[in-house]
Amino acid sequence: MRAVLSKSPGGPETLVVEDVMDPTPGKGEVVIEVKAVGINYPDALIIEDKYQFKPERPFSPGAEVAGVIDAVGEGVTGVRRGDRVIAVPGWGGLAERLAIKANQIIPIPDGMDFETAAAFIMTYGTSYYALKDRANLQPGETLLVLGAAGGVGAAAVELGKAMGARVVAAASTNDKVEFALELGADNGLIYPSGPMDKAAQKELAGEFKLATGRDGADVVYDPVGGDYAEPALRAMDWNGRYLVVGFPAGIPALPLNLTLLKSVSVVGVFWGAAITRDPAGHAQNMKELMALYAQGKIKPRISGTYPLERSADAIRALSERSAMGKIVVTIED
Repeated sequence: MRAVLSKSPGGPETLVVEDVMDPTPGKGEVVIEVKAVGINYPDALIIEDKYQFKPERPFSPGAEVAGVIDAVGEGVTGVRRGDRVIAVPGWGGLAERLAIKANQIIPIPDGMDFETAAAFIMTYGTSYYALKDRANLQPGETLLVLGAAGGVGAAAVELGKAMGARVVAAASTNDKVEFALELGADNGLIYPSGPMDKAAQKELAGEFKLATGRDGADVVYDPVGGDYAEPALRAMDWNGRYLVVGFPAGIPALPLNLTLLKSVSVVGVFWGAAITRDPAGHAQNMKELMALYAQGKIKPRISGTYPLERSADAIRALSERSAMGKIVVTIED
């Protein structure tokens, strides 16, 4: 079978496509014939050894897949060959076949195609865990979403609206803000690209405050980091919750005196670890997310599809933060 391999640390240009042995299912496992792979920011990090997990090389990136069960291992019940499923292996997905524990798969709902299924779990799972479990977002609260046109940011906009919040979307271009407004955001603003000095950060804090209202944001969803973090923190309301999701713009150094003055909580969001520590909570969240999809309240927006041979281009497009919504790699028979 064909697989995209990371053989040495580096950017997307280090990835190669090679023929490797087909997997066989071990005890408690199934083998999925992969049809589509959702590309996420951790895929760019993991091939550079910058992610929390560092698999042994060679390995395939690709953290979420959709496909068809091709083989069932010993002891597996309740599923059979031909079932359409989603899985979040963490890595290994950019290959024609993938062996994974049967308890990690989720049935694809009727009417959901493979591309949509592959773009669903990680972004909505991360954002729902953040907003529901970590921030306890309440109806009527104000949610400020940074990077609102990216995968997790777009999911946070949709989920914030579905949960009854007033959503303010912030992004780096007018097109991205318009995209977030189309997703349902109530208000939006464009922030500067690149590093900012203290004067520019102070000015951005004022813009965040103006966009979120007199009291400021109750919850900040930050998958960006860098120089955008402190301005967003300054624009928060009393008892606000600041969600730390990711750092493509760099790891910020927050002035903790601001958290004291506003009684703000800075809350980490590590969904990948949370699903292994609380599988029952994860299963409940997936059930609720599927219900929201069935109700038409959330739906992945896929801005680009690439064949397996161009997986490096897909990861590059995401890491350059040029994509809006999700990017998906499709695998033909």
